[in-house]
Amino acid sequence: MVKAKILLSGNEAIAQGALQAGCNFYAGYPITPQNEIIAYMAKCMPACRTGREQSKGVFIQAESELAAINMVYGACAAGARSMTSSSSPGISLMQEGISYIAGSQLPAVIVNIMRGGPGLGNIAPAQSDYFQATRGGGHGDYHLIVLAPSCVQEAYDLTKISFELADKYRIPIMILGDGILGQMMEPVHLSKKKNKVNTFKNWALTGCKGRKPNIVKSFFLREGALEEFNLKLQANYEQIRKKEARYEGIFLSDAKVILVAYGTMARIAKGAVIQLRNQGKKIGLIRPITLWPFPQVPFSIKNKKVKFLVVEMSYGQMLEDVKLAVCCRQKVDFLGRSGGGVPSEEEIINKVNKILLQ
Repeated sequence: MVKAKILLSGNEAIAQGALQAGCNFYAGYPITPQNEIIAYMAKCMPACRTGREQSKGVFIQAESELAAINMVYGACAAGARSMTSSSSPGISLMQEGISYIAGSQLPAVIVNIMRGGPGLGNIAPAQSDYFQATRGGGHGDYHLIVLAPSCVQEAYDLTKISFELADKYRIPIMILGDGILGQMMEPVHLSKKKNKVNTFKNWALTGCKGRKPNIVKSFFLREGALEEFNLKLQANYEQIRKKEARYEGIFLSDAKVILVAYGTMARIAKGAVIQLRNQGKKIGLIRPITLWPFPQVPFSIKNKKVKFLVVEMSYGQMLEDVKLAVCCRQKVDFLGRSGGGVPSEEEIINKVNKILLQ
């Protein structure tokens, strides 16, 4: 059930999605270009009643990103639906805490509205944190589920879904966007239905009166204990790979060249595909929605004459996953810019035309 559309920025849509998902704890620290998230949560969370007990949500502006992620660590260990948000350098500071949360099998939602890098970089849109997000980012063998919305509506919808996935698999979720998605405004359908929040988590640290104490930890000293635990994590990741890979495919059945792009870059790529289709050229698009697990199915094309073109606002990070998915069956080309450079429709069309002539 939906009601009339309202105009929201991508950042505001993420915050609204979190509130409707039953997020009852937020801790964060301001950094551009994600500040609308923390501002929205500061305004709405104290008045937002969440969960079966109808308790008010908790908002904390932490003294740093390090503090914020560790507050989230504590809150999700106590069973709260917890979220933080930041941008590239801030996410880098959070990596130790994210590893701890993953190592403790805790559900949390982390939003990264990427900026240009490396280092302090700039506040222009970029997709340079793909490796950091999809390879864990911190120390140890772990993964996050990484979701990449391409429009404001999807930013809202995927944020609602992310809390369900986090609880289902007891895993941190990362929503990966960029400055374009965070700042642009689009009409959004808000669902009247809030997520049904399961407030009973039998593993949570909620006080042990009448039961054995629960233990939440990522510290395993007994010989073999950590390996045993890591195998348990890997089994969970395998289930996620099988069940949660998501993508959008357009014009794939007859395509001679298939573009691969995610997030806002996929919107530009889709515009190029439509222009080329109008010229009678058989071009398709694969848009990964989950960057981890990376969707393998749409790349299982047997025709060796089909060619792929990966387009990114980075210098070839998702390119590696596409090459692995294609398994050398087809040629994979690349078009990328970074540091605030955004490939245009015209650049993509020129590149596709060169590939068609090869």
